[in-house]
Amino acid sequence: MASQWYSLVSQKLFLARTLLVQIDAPGSETANEAELALRRESIIQGTIELLLRSRKLSLVMIARFHQHKHEEPTSLEQLAALIGEGSGEVSRLRDLERNADSWWNHLDQLEVSQSRPPVPRKTVSAENVIAVAEASGPDRSVAALGKTLTAMKNFADNLEEQHSEW
Repeated sequence: MASQWYSLVSQKLFLARTLLVQIDAPGSETANEAELALRRESIIQGTIELLLRSRKLSLVMIARFHQHKHEEPTSLEQLAALIGEGSGEVSRLRDLERNADSWWNHLDQLEVSQSRPPVPRKTVSAENVIAVAEASGPDRSVAALGKTLTAMKNFADNLEEQHSEW
């Protein structure tokens, strides 16, 4: 049963990777700059949504590995309450949660930014050029999303391998 959840997680990650590589795919020769920007933004947001979905499904997969067939935790706190704070999976996820450069934290940042309206940009004039600062947000580059995707896939593969040995 848990391997079905692993397959679902893997499928979402595969779809995210398939979508992400479309950014570099040749676009329509007739597309203008605005259409290309819209296409790029759609791909990035779609990839982020698939990564976020994969993370939630990973929590369910872990619950299934621990024989909780009817529970579907949606957060690390719910998973910890279900299988125990001392379990290996929760410990590894807590370590990821504490590491600012981890895929877990990258997804937290992406989820926050994706769930809020964009911050209005300040207009630039001769008087305020020095005062204008671009708001920094999570790294939404293809490289960063690809790195997070690969780390998530490795995490899911390791979990599946570990639990399939039993």
